[in-house]
Amino acid sequence: MKHTEDPEEQRDPIEESEESEELREVKEESEELREVEESEELREVKEESEELREVKEESEELREVKEESEELREVKEESEELREVKEESEELREVKEEHHVKPAEKPSRSKTKNTFLKKRKDKKSFTCTQCGNSFACKRNLERHIRLHTGEKLFTCTQCGNSFTTKQILERHMRVHTGEKPFTCYQCGKSFSQSANLNVHMIIHTGEKPFTCDQCGKTFLRASHLKIHLRVHTKEKPHSCSVCGMSFSQLQSLYTHQKTHTGVREYMCFECEKTFITANGLKIHQRIHTGEKPYKCSHCDKRFNHSSYLKTHERIHSREKPHTCDQCEKSFSFKTHLKRHMKIHAVEKPHHRSLRSQPDGREQERKNRSQKICLLKNASHANQG
Repeated sequence: MKHTEDPEEQRDPIEESEESEELREVKEESEELREVEESEELREVKEESEELREVKEESEELREVKEESEELREVKEESEELREVKEESEELREVKEEHHVKPAEKPSRSKTKNTFLKKRKDKKSFTCTQCGNSFACKRNLERHIRLHTGEKLFTCTQCGNSFTTKQILERHMRVHTGEKPFTCYQCGKSFSQSANLNVHMIIHTGEKPFTCDQCGKTFLRASHLKIHLRVHTKEKPHSCSVCGMSFSQLQSLYTHQKTHTGVREYMCFECEKTFITANGLKIHQRIHTGEKPYKCSHCDKRFNHSSYLKTHERIHSREKPHTCDQCEKSFSFKTHLKRHMKIHAVEKPHHRSLRSQPDGREQERKNRSQKICLLKNASHANQG
């Protein structure tokens, strides 16, 4: 029996070639379709990113608009405050005119003030529930309330310190920027705060408004007077943790503490002697330079240290601040008092102190010392 082939198996090579060509075309079409789809996706992604960018720009614009509106609100509130201040001054003037009396009569200031306050009370105001203070503007009340709550909304980006108001933060920022907008017209020195300039201007006027009620000494600043008063009260609030020694000024304590640490960071380049403070080095260098900036107002003698001048001027003023506690004799110089005290020390040669210990015979010793002094003075007078 003769075998016959399946018609499907009998394929023409031309047909196979056509089929492969069709497959290739289909493959190319699918590839093109995939590329088109990808490009479409990329376009959509690009459009989305573009939309996001636009949204971001719009939000940025909205933020700027919000900031501008906030600034406008602040300007509006400030102008409102100025208007209210102007109205207050106008009302006060009207009240004064209403209570104007004849020249022979004396106008009542308290009556004028009370009428004015009553008018102001009738107006709408913002009152603090904590302390009862009233404000014409809500913004001022909000700022005031932060004093009670301790809230500090404005933070420095440089050091992290926080402040209750924007103005205080702006003033603080000058510490970092080095800005000093307030300049003295006398010497050109600049300051970061107007208050510091006002204090500085007193140097040129020579005014010292703060006076000590104990000795009459005057000072530029209230803080300087407060420190000076410790001389009279003998208050020494700053104590050394090492030896317990106390000081009236904090800076004096810092200087003293260097004696324990042994730090002597200031050195003279002429003789290599070291000092604890820069002022100590400055005074020492006058030995090398021969500078004597302190001149006696009574004679032409000069000194390189203010304390030497002060001691010298006692010769002219005849001031004798050092008094013997045995015979009450006074001396201009401490060295003279020490030399004099040896007279009293002869009575108790084995006692280390120049002061006698209380034993009931103080008056007897005092009389004896006075007698010795009188005899010495008489002896000097006879020799003369």
